[in-house]
Amino acid sequence: MSSDQTSRPFVDRPVTDLAAAEVLAGAAAKHWGLSEPRLLRSGMNAIYRAGDVVLRVSSPSAPATSSIQLAVTLEARGLEVTRPVRETSLDRDGMSVTAWEYLPAAVDRPIDWHAVGDMVRRTHEIDRSAVPPGYPVPQPTDFPWWDFSTLLDDVSGVLDDGARRGIEAAIGRWPDWGNSNGSVVCHGDVHPGNVIMTERGPVLIDWDLLCWAPRGWDHAPMMTWHTRWGGDASWYADFAEGYGRSMVADSSAEAFAELRLVAATLMRLKAGMHNEAAMPEAQRRLAYWRGESDAPTWQAQ
Repeated sequence: MSSDQTSRPFVDRPVTDLAAAEVLAGAAAKHWGLSEPRLLRSGMNAIYRAGDVVLRVSSPSAPATSSIQLAVTLEARGLEVTRPVRETSLDRDGMSVTAWEYLPAAVDRPIDWHAVGDMVRRTHEIDRSAVPPGYPVPQPTDFPWWDFSTLLDDVSGVLDDGARRGIEAAIGRWPDWGNSNGSVVCHGDVHPGNVIMTERGPVLIDWDLLCWAPRGWDHAPMMTWHTRWGGDASWYADFAEGYGRSMVADSSAEAFAELRLVAATLMRLKAGMHNEAAMPEAQRRLAYWRGESDAPTWQAQ
């Protein structure tokens, strides 16, 4: 494992060798007596379905089995999370695969955001020492996609002046965003893509960005989901009610909400430099920073 694993999220690097990931998923399926795996999607993890089992292939910064231990810890505290179906991982050439239950979505039921807010509140009540040994709990300041100076340099060749001015103004509004006062254990990435509404209720998935941050960190994505990502205006209101308070007008939460949009824009623009399929969405996002009155809503990753 990397010597800097405590300052890195559990997974912070995408799977770039899908051929190797497929071989590893196939080996795991054979090892565990599962059906032939089929790729569902890829990003930071390559996700395969093998019957009623989901195989997650990634290059974690800590032992892959620590994610299994984390899920057990969270479920013991009453949180609805994806349950592991094997207690071990299969590791090869820097990648690991773990096995999890497949959760079919209840397509006729909208996400219960009140229940999600309650789960996030209970997550914030977990003592940091209760996180399984080996599972990283970094501060957001350690996330590479929040290194705005470096990202701006990386995309300087494709970032127009108007959008740059808007982005730099947003960064300048929040000089103290990295203040860690009042930090708690945070899920790290609460948004509709990381919630599955099942027959047993909402399940909060993808704990790869577990971190030590102020409470507003877990409110920030939903605070702008209506205005930027096309979500319903009631979602954050329900989430906040379930949590026990709204963080609208809280300075740290407002900083995280706006700067998360900055990070999402710069990362998509950087991706567009190497993958032309990502560039149209990057341009959609830049329209907002230029201040265009008809700037379209964004499309979630």
